[in-house]
Amino acid sequence: MIITFCKTRCFALALLIAPAASFAMAQVALPYRDEQPVRAKNGMVVSAHHLASDAGLQILKDGGNAVDAAVATGFALAVVHPVAGNLGGGGFLLLRTQDGRSTFIDFREQAPLAASANMYLDANGNVLPEENLQSSITGYRAIATPGSVAGLAYAEKKYGRLGLARVIAPAIQLAEAGFVLTAQETHELQDTNLARFADSRRIFQRGGQYYQAGEVFKQPELARTLRRISANPDDFYHGKLAQELVADLKKGGGLVTLDDLAHYEVKERAPVVGHFHNYTVISAPPPSSGGVVLVSALNILEPYDLAKLGDRSPEWIHLVTEAYRRAYMDRSEYLGDPDFNSMPIAELTNTGYAAAWRSSIADKATPSADLHRPEGFLPPPPRTAGKSAESQDTTHYSVVDREGNAVSVTTTLNNGFGSAVTAGSLGFLLNDEMDDFAAKIGTPNMYGLIQGPADAIAPRKRPLSAMTPTIVLEGDKLRYVLGSPGGSRIITTVANIFLSAAEGGLNIQQAVDAPRFHHQYLPDKLSLEPGFDPETITALKARGYDLDIRNGHWSDGECIAVDPHTGELLGGQDHRSHYGKAAGY
Repeated sequence: MIITFCKTRCFALALLIAPAASFAMAQVALPYRDEQPVRAKNGMVVSAHHLASDAGLQILKDGGNAVDAAVATGFALAVVHPVAGNLGGGGFLLLRTQDGRSTFIDFREQAPLAASANMYLDANGNVLPEENLQSSITGYRAIATPGSVAGLAYAEKKYGRLGLARVIAPAIQLAEAGFVLTAQETHELQDTNLARFADSRRIFQRGGQYYQAGEVFKQPELARTLRRISANPDDFYHGKLAQELVADLKKGGGLVTLDDLAHYEVKERAPVVGHFHNYTVISAPPPSSGGVVLVSALNILEPYDLAKLGDRSPEWIHLVTEAYRRAYMDRSEYLGDPDFNSMPIAELTNTGYAAAWRSSIADKATPSADLHRPEGFLPPPPRTAGKSAESQDTTHYSVVDREGNAVSVTTTLNNGFGSAVTAGSLGFLLNDEMDDFAAKIGTPNMYGLIQGPADAIAPRKRPLSAMTPTIVLEGDKLRYVLGSPGGSRIITTVANIFLSAAEGGLNIQQAVDAPRFHHQYLPDKLSLEPGFDPETITALKARGYDLDIRNGHWSDGECIAVDPHTGELLGGQDHRSHYGKAAGY
């Protein structure tokens, strides 16, 4: 167990949105300039589903702290948001306590012991086609050892107040009594991959008789599993529950064994910490790339007066994009699982290195092919870079309690509904997190996201992630709790929200809803959501950007700000999602 704290002064490719998820996302420009956040004095929970937010809020009202509420929200999302909420996945929890301590709880999935670097390659060394159910994307061989149950139980035991049985009770109730489905949710449940697996089809698609809007969706098998976890979470990794899970996976050729479950370990790590103007940014360390890339980009932007340029002006977008471009270039070659790799984190987040990068920014776009890393700061990168996928259907939630404890949590199944495999009579979906590794070094994935040999498959290794749960202080006071799903666009989504709120004059709701832009080094395209005016688009083209202007949106920021004058909590729930909620009291 690695246990570390930083002091008070410490500091997703998002999707071509999957068809099921895109139904729940607005397809027109949001009127974000008119939006106001939800306000509360005593506590706030913001998540992608209103029932999960309500579950967390009730725990706060009942005397729980932010960790209690976060664990309750996480288990509730496993019931009401099966496309991403989960028992069979993993994630990260970032905690900053009211007395100034910060810690990062890593419950990312691990590759099974039977996994190997070339497990998804055919005899000719080519990546197996996506249509093959024995691939890294869909089916049993895509499943990595899950960490969500261990992580949430660990957080509750060490940092919670009410105990696991109390905080998991709302999830059990939602699974037993059911909840009313919206049109968007019924559309999600018609996912074609779910139909390929008998138990998934039986539970989520009623054997092909699809659920309709307004119907109640009950999950008795999941309720029983939650009750067993409530009584003894260790049973999931060492007991009969583990045996049932492994027996079911073995039938389909899965690689996860009892030994894999028994050796799974939650790890506490020191957060990545950086400074931007008067802000201290506390964020995710490896095996997430999020905090390193975020802090690196902010370091590059530090001297610029973005506030004077104006939020989302062409010059603002240009400077921020060039910072993204350079930070993502470093991500592609250096980052991976810290338990398997030695990584130059201090050098990557060094302000002198950022200054050297900054000197290469011109008035025009810098083609990614023309970038040359500043010399004298970093060791040589690994000799060969690879490309691998990144989480699509992830979910994020933020919590602040009346004492000032703050929690930022991002969890994932990877793709929508993960591997699409449901654990038999246990009633929960399993991840396809093996697809987050570099399946073949030097070969691009469908999203073009680059990762190096540090993220090659190895037994018990954790795949590199872009999840970026982040907490920001102003001076020594809590100011923002941030995060989002969205694959490789998670990092830029968090950065966009933070910069718009901190520098652009937007309140947290406006910052969450404002149109997003993204650049990830390769492919060399600047992606824009709907909502940018024609003059800005023309100006960006004139600077040399190859624009990828989307018809739809990406990511789903669920964030909290603290009013620096009154201490009031301000909830920003992303209006791209139709059923999220900022719940406060």
